[in-house]
Amino acid sequence: MQNTAYYPTLEIHMNKVQDNIKNVHALCSDNGVKITGVVKGCNALQEVAEVFEKNNYHSIGSSRISQLKKMKDRGLKSEMMLVRIPMLSELEEVIQYADISLNSDRGTLIALNDLAKQHGKVHKVVLMTDLGDLREGVWDKDEFIDLALFVEEQLEGLRLYGIGTNLGCYGSIRPTEVNMTQLAELAERVELRIGRVLDIVSGGATTSVPVLVDGKMPKKVNHLRVGEGILLARDLTTPDFCYLEYMHNDTFVLTAQIIEIQTKPSHPVGELYIDAFGNRPTYVDVGMRKRALLGVGRQDFGHHDSLKPIDERVSVVGSSSDHLIVDITDVDENYQVGDTLSFTLFYQGMLFLSLCEDVQKIIVK
Repeated sequence: MQNTAYYPTLEIHMNKVQDNIKNVHALCSDNGVKITGVVKGCNALQEVAEVFEKNNYHSIGSSRISQLKKMKDRGLKSEMMLVRIPMLSELEEVIQYADISLNSDRGTLIALNDLAKQHGKVHKVVLMTDLGDLREGVWDKDEFIDLALFVEEQLEGLRLYGIGTNLGCYGSIRPTEVNMTQLAELAERVELRIGRVLDIVSGGATTSVPVLVDGKMPKKVNHLRVGEGILLARDLTTPDFCYLEYMHNDTFVLTAQIIEIQTKPSHPVGELYIDAFGNRPTYVDVGMRKRALLGVGRQDFGHHDSLKPIDERVSVVGSSSDHLIVDITDVDENYQVGDTLSFTLFYQGMLFLSLCEDVQKIIVK
């Protein structure tokens, strides 16, 4: 049936989001693990942040100061965690809008300390160590312990709130019992030097949740920073796996309108060159196929691999900046121009669509 509403739309099914938030909170609480609910993937959507707060999450996190500010300005009382190491150019705002931040650079810590003292605050810092993923974090462990002692003893505007690590986001290193044990042992070494117990030992993000589910998380690791695993109940390592019974991964749904239907060859005709993004895709010739062109593209959702058609008979073929191409040959319905198709999302799709101003956001309660 044709629809004259404005498209594309991103529906956020709040009852399902709330179920996921409650279920993960229960799982982690039962295992002595605190959670920072990371909302950068949904552009710090107010309704989502409020559910994290109502369910007594340890804190709410984002990599963007603008999002932390937005949540503070809208009256959220939860502690805010900056989950990306701060830039020197934004430290004034870090002190204003972040209660906790991840850090690894001595110079940044000194500047952050000076600003905290100027504002009469004590800012909480989590020192990051690199356990092999090769993104942020101090690599040398003796240097790391010396830095922890420096913060503890010499930077009175900062509190050494904890230590942490990140795995999987750059180097694709899987969190395991082995590297989580390395983090736990490093925390014990830090505690021995500073003479007290750290508030949190942060074992990573969504990719670390399976270690907890499998019962292999060391007791010393008592904190995780989770966004995708809650909002979408997905993990890039096992994208169709829900951590808990009754978790939902159809929480964020893209609906786009068909703007053309044609039967065409499945392999481009002519001399192959590059696509709009400078790539050289490969194609499989499966003969003539019925294709629908939709009015949404990579500018809106990132890569088309981040979309999963709700109708399993529909398959995603490809995309350009403003167009999505799907194969509808095996679909029984007589789709027409003006009809719509819907997709559940992986992380990249949720991230891009939440930020895109041309996509209408619809809160479904």
